[in-house]
Amino acid sequence: MKRLSTFLLTMMALGYVYLYAPIISLIVFSFNKSRLVTVWGGFSTVWYARLFENTQILDAAWLSLRLALISATVATILGTMAGIALVRFGPFRGRTMLSGLISTPLVMPEVLTGVSTLMLFLLMAKWIGWPARRGFSTLLIAHITFSMTYVTTVITSRLSAIDISIEEAALDLGSTPWQVLRDITLPVISPAILSGWLLAFTISLDDVVITSFTNGPGYNTLPMLVWAKVRLGVTPDINALGSLIVAVVAIGVTVSSVVLTRNERRRERDIQAALLGDH
Repeated sequence: MKRLSTFLLTMMALGYVYLYAPIISLIVFSFNKSRLVTVWGGFSTVWYARLFENTQILDAAWLSLRLALISATVATILGTMAGIALVRFGPFRGRTMLSGLISTPLVMPEVLTGVSTLMLFLLMAKWIGWPARRGFSTLLIAHITFSMTYVTTVITSRLSAIDISIEEAALDLGSTPWQVLRDITLPVISPAILSGWLLAFTISLDDVVITSFTNGPGYNTLPMLVWAKVRLGVTPDINALGSLIVAVVAIGVTVSSVVLTRNERRRERDIQAALLGDH
């Protein structure tokens, strides 16, 4: 047993090293004074200053943030509605087709999704004259389409684990369906909604494949710009950019974990208070 524990600890340590050693090296060399990313030339923050002076990177970052914020919000609203319909509405006409449409992007390669979305936009431009050219609107539609499926999956998983008798009891006591949705269903699944939004935001922010098919001239997102630069060789300003992204992601994950933990504790206290009130 001791030998097995030592083996598991060793494998876990190697796994963490494999995952986080490149990130740590990226952060360390972002403060490298030398222009060579593999040669340490002393501590300096010059590359962070040059990063904020690079208007091309700043414009791409602002475009990616706007795209991720809007697409994640819309995808969360649509995904929540689809999840509630699939779990709470029972059998209805078109349910199988809706379920298939939601699950298909999850198993389909992103290249096929990007090509099919591009063909759709080209056919629409030919038939109805829109979009005249690919840009922010086509990127937004594409990102909403594939990120909504992930939100729906999270919401359906959460709703399936909730006891529907609570909602039925509220209806028996005179609440309208809208009141049940507002006062019971949405607060209970709020952690899943937040998780779905964060997942959709992350997927939209770092997507390259589908974005490359649906963007147009002058609409390069940050991941595509980084990909284009890395193909010519990693530069110190890319290390600085990666370090800032890691910091933003770490802060977002920490804040979301704190919020989800507080909501879960509050829900457990409410349940215990309700049980004590019944007795």
